Amino acid sequence: MYVAVKGGERAIENAHAWLAEERRGDPEVAELSLAQIREQLSLAVNRVMAEGSLYDPDLAALAIKQARGDLIEAIFLIRAYRTTLPRFGASRAVDTGAMACDRRISATFKDAPGGQVLGPTFDYTHRLLDFKLAAEGAVPPAPSAPPRREPTPHITEFLGQEGLIQREPESEAAPHDLTREPLEFPADRALRLQSLARGDEGFVLGMAYSTQRGYARNHAFVGELRIGRVTVEMEIPELGFAIEIGEVELTECETVNQFKGSKTEPPQFTRGYGLVFGQSERKAISMALVDRALRWQELGEDNLGAPAQDEGFVLSHCDNIQATGFLEHIKLPHYVDFQSELELVRKLRREAEERIAPREAAE
Repeated sequence: MYVAVKGGERAIENAHAWLAEERRGDPEVAELSLAQIREQLSLAVNRVMAEGSLYDPDLAALAIKQARGDLIEAIFLIRAYRTTLPRFGASRAVDTGAMACDRRISATFKDAPGGQVLGPTFDYTHRLLDFKLAAEGAVPPAPSAPPRREPTPHITEFLGQEGLIQREPESEAAPHDLTREPLEFPADRALRLQSLARGDEGFVLGMAYSTQRGYARNHAFVGELRIGRVTVEMEIPELGFAIEIGEVELTECETVNQFKGSKTEPPQFTRGYGLVFGQSERKAISMALVDRALRWQELGEDNLGAPAQDEGFVLSHCDNIQATGFLEHIKLPHYVDFQSELELVRKLRREAEERIAPREAAE
């Protein structure tokens, strides 16, 4: 749009050159490598992969470097690149019960079957600046054991054996693909979860926090939170069976929620669910809380008018790429629009002055 302005094309080229210089920073300082970003800023890489809907740590690291650390810009770059990739097929649903867990905790059972694994977490740190990191000293190796390789059953399965938690309905129908089809309302649960997984972490966190503060009457326990790697398999028609094509790191959260029952359902626990790429437990927990809040209708609960219960509001505003595009477009030239508004305001002022002048003269 600026190209139409006199000298605009040259100004844009200069802006690009200046941006590249600012991105590089002081040339006396060593340039960041993609490996450094991937390995040492892994949580940022995980967020870009999750909200960009593309599992590739190297590309996510490149996007972060190109975006100068602006994660929403990096997510935009990843999504744009993703649209250029051919699609060869779809993988099987991953089995998170077979996850090799680096972290697996429960807030509902102290002696969880399979054990609890604290893993790499900030939960028990003092949140004080560690100035030893500024000295760039070597980090001693952790004494932790290797991740679990045997299958770890989900804790909610044990509640299910007693019939104490709602059994999730099974469907043979393939879920809609939000990356290929536009979002439509009403959205089924699979589509809602896709939207939340791609949604902005801060927005989803805010919605989840609102449910805890009473805006949805949604009291939850973290039944289980697990982080680890799962195998991805794909059916090969020519072979007639599935083969392993790789593995991905995932964070999964299941919340256990109080439910007093309804006209159609007995008193029991219900659940919220969150699943995202990489280590991103804040996002997974937030997803689970919002997922449960959005299930009010299928569970026969009352709609309290809480923002997190409003499917249209939540899903229409959680995508940071859509939000950024709509927000930032207003800084682009709107010369014609503004000139028309300017003329309208001037006309209204003249008409108002013409009405007021005779009245003042009469007085």
